[in-house]
Amino acid sequence: MAIQADSGKTVLVVDDSKVSRMVIKAHILEVHPQWQVVEAGTGEEAVALVAKAVPDYCTVDVNMPGMPGTDAAALILQAHPQVRIAIFSANIQEAVQTRAQQLGAVFVAKPVTEKSIAQALQHFAG
Repeated sequence: MAIQADSGKTVLVVDDSKVSRMVIKAHILEVHPQWQVVEAGTGEEAVALVAKAVPDYCTVDVNMPGMPGTDAAALILQAHPQVRIAIFSANIQEAVQTRAQQLGAVFVAKPVTEKSIAQALQHFAG
């Protein structure tokens, strides 16, 4: 496989489920072994991490204790509009999908699978 021009990218994976974070991280590194994956378990933690080091990409779960993922994504994009975000949620209501679109993020339906992660990676590449 050719060395990809996107080496050295950083992805922030935000999900209160450690299992979801592990699955997303494993799939991303399978496709992009040269990327760095940083994890956060809450929206607040994600916003704090981004304040210290801005990732290239971010996957965010909507339903988390404390700050919802859509609010965290909005704060991250307000400060760093260049970050490409994929919003993951089992809640496929139109309101959640509309909010993701308003933020300029892609909505990805859970469960976290190889297919859903591929959808996020496609958005990151776009």
